[in-house]
Amino acid sequence: MSDQLLIEKTAAVTVLALNRPEKANALDAVLVDALLAAVDAAQHDGTRLLVIKGEGRNFCAGFDFGGFEDASAGDLLLRFVRIESLLQSLYHAPYATLALAHGKNFGAGVDLVLACGSRVAAPAAQFRMPGLKFGLQLGTRRLAARIGGDRARMLLASSKTFGADEGLRSGFLHEIAAPETWPALVVDAAAEAQQLSPAAAARMHAATVIDTRAADLADLVRSASEPGLKERIREYREG
Repeated sequence: MSDQLLIEKTAAVTVLALNRPEKANALDAVLVDALLAAVDAAQHDGTRLLVIKGEGRNFCAGFDFGGFEDASAGDLLLRFVRIESLLQSLYHAPYATLALAHGKNFGAGVDLVLACGSRVAAPAAQFRMPGLKFGLQLGTRRLAARIGGDRARMLLASSKTFGADEGLRSGFLHEIAAPETWPALVVDAAAEAQQLSPAAAARMHAATVIDTRAADLADLVRSASEPGLKERIREYREG
């Protein structure tokens, strides 16, 4: 397992810590693959609660654009597809999931929070989803399911930065809590996650999360495969 992802397993709780603080925990291919493997492994090792947090000053800066100029359009598309696969695995996990976010968070890092069933942020946390600014459609239906279609359209069209207070009001977040209180929150979430049997919990998750995986992936592939992806990314980063 990559040292870019720290994994702590205690009884029924698995804690995943993004560990690229020098890159604001941006999602490169290695980190995404490590996360995918850990999320999938948690389906078979007795995990009842999976927690995702970030080391350093930020939870996650989203897609790591480092070296994108040297990547082919096909390579970029594959990386985006792997991120969508990760988000889908989290969103449809048969166990409880909890995101603990702090700092400044962008793009796929915000989607990583959004994919978790419970979402807690530090008071000063900030979030921005700029993907549509360079034509990439990622996680749109998940966002609409969390906060409603009208709010999702306004948020995505403006690509504005929003704070924890607005995130709580919109339903993007469940709670605002200082990081020093997070260990106690995890204990409470673990106890709640074990109220049902694993089989009953899996059935509940399956029945209460609308399955739009095929459509979400198709939207992403269509948007990312339109000619000029690298040029659109370059213009966005320069502008």
